[in-house]
Amino acid sequence: MSLFYAVALLAFTAGWCPCVADVGDFTSCLQFFYRSWPPKGLAGTPICQQYYNQYRFATLYSRWRRSPWFSAYKYTVPTGKRPTTSWKFEPQLAYPGADGNMIPFPPGPLDQNVVDSQAVELDYINSTYSRGHLNPSLHHQTHEDRSSTFTLTNVVPQKAGSNDGPWELLEWAVNGTLADYCLGEAYIVTGIIPYQKDEHWLKNHRVAVPEYMWSAYCCPNYNNSLPEELKDAFPTYAAIGRNDRNSTEEIVPVCQTAKKQFRGYDVRQMPLATLEMYLRDRFNTVVSVFYEQCSGSV
Repeated sequence: MSLFYAVALLAFTAGWCPCVADVGDFTSCLQFFYRSWPPKGLAGTPICQQYYNQYRFATLYSRWRRSPWFSAYKYTVPTGKRPTTSWKFEPQLAYPGADGNMIPFPPGPLDQNVVDSQAVELDYINSTYSRGHLNPSLHHQTHEDRSSTFTLTNVVPQKAGSNDGPWELLEWAVNGTLADYCLGEAYIVTGIIPYQKDEHWLKNHRVAVPEYMWSAYCCPNYNNSLPEELKDAFPTYAAIGRNDRNSTEEIVPVCQTAKKQFRGYDVRQMPLATLEMYLRDRFNTVVSVFYEQCSGSV
């Protein structure tokens, strides 16, 4: 057992914590939401994602699904290479009195409270799903911020045809658009849409699989000299991506000319109001992603 993990377990069992709780309240990480206003309408467990004693982003987590509803973060222009993968877990989901920093999975058997409280690496091994980031490493500048995205509390089961295809292209497109034309802070929220019925699961009801993924950004201060194709992309824009090639086409149509491995995993870009309409229809409640729909008004 590593010294780091042993110290973490000592903190678990002793109930010692040098920091405020990072699970159950967004108070410590409101800076990742436009006007410090988390999305409204979705219920779950807030996590202020902490890594090396700094808050990196925010996640609304579903304990019973063992996967996130959404992650929220500030976009920064990326530099350097993608970090070496080191998957982590959230100790305060397992033990409320634990230290707030995410911890790398140790070699060998896991503490049962960790296994019961959240997704673990074994859930994804030998499954037909990849680990799909909601907050992607690509949208961050520092090595620490990029590394912090590799926590399973920021990940959902995502088909490779989406993760390595249209959804990855969306992440790159958002990166280019914000890097070139956003003049101030840009806030991004990325989440999931569950199946309406007959939920899909990994490993016998261990981790819930989303039917769709969605993302929206808010950049109220932007370059007014936009190319024609981006006139409607500011101050906010959104998208929904398919995670099941057998889903119906009411929300996201299928491009029949796409490459075979990506066909059925299309992404449809849309105004924020259209995304919120689909979220309302699926969750049966009003869902508001940004304060005043990122209007810039106080």
